[in-house]
Amino acid sequence: MKENGTIEKTRIYPSPNPHIKLTEITYWSCGYRVKGLLAEPREKGPYEGILYCRGGMQSIGMVRPARIAQIASEGFIVFAPYYRGNRGGEGRDEFAGEDRWDAVYAVDVLKQFTLARIHLFAFSRGGIMALWTAILRNDITSIVTWAGVSDIYLTFEERTDMRRMMKRVIGGTPSNHVQAYENRNVLAHSHEIKAATLIIHGMLDTNVSVEHANVLESALVGNNKIVETWYYQEYTHFFPSKVNRQVVKDACNWMKRQKGV
Repeated sequence: MKENGTIEKTRIYPSPNPHIKLTEITYWSCGYRVKGLLAEPREKGPYEGILYCRGGMQSIGMVRPARIAQIASEGFIVFAPYYRGNRGGEGRDEFAGEDRWDAVYAVDVLKQFTLARIHLFAFSRGGIMALWTAILRNDITSIVTWAGVSDIYLTFEERTDMRRMMKRVIGGTPSNHVQAYENRNVLAHSHEIKAATLIIHGMLDTNVSVEHANVLESALVGNNKIVETWYYQEYTHFFPSKVNRQVVKDACNWMKRQKGV
């Protein structure tokens, strides 16, 4: 079995931005070949790295080339794992179960392209993936979690439309599969997060309620962690494109200012 984070193969991927080079990478994670997309500015420079933790499940919320090219154009090398079982990757997506290691080992992939600091940028379901990555690694400088899931129990409670999927993937409900949900309970380990955290959330979000942001903020503050919050009264899960672009720019500048690892 190949070592975790080892690159198996690469292929050039069409880029929507002439200044950004995209490469699809197949790498090893827990004995599976998993895929992800790398975005690099064509102009050489000492760029810091961002691991982009996508949202959704399977084809919903899949990594968008334009999105990671947009982030890379702010002066970063970005790698976005698809997670196992997606886009021809082996294994099966477990919604923040063993697939969390796909994000953890994706950092080792990213480190093969930049020697600088590593940040995590997460959206939606990616929030819980990023938080686990920051817990399981000690080389993360900062975390940006935007509309991020932080409480697996709250997701089950709120998203009645996702319960069937969660029961299938996780193996049951929080009441009859207690350990499987507790294994995904990232808040219980928030004291282990060393990285500075920025929480971005729209107050009108019905996909991932602002309560996810509130409980994460409380857990981090309660453990004397560095945390900043940007709450937007008028927005839902998806921000208008002009605002979205500005928030990405502001979040990237926030990451550059962090003094961590």
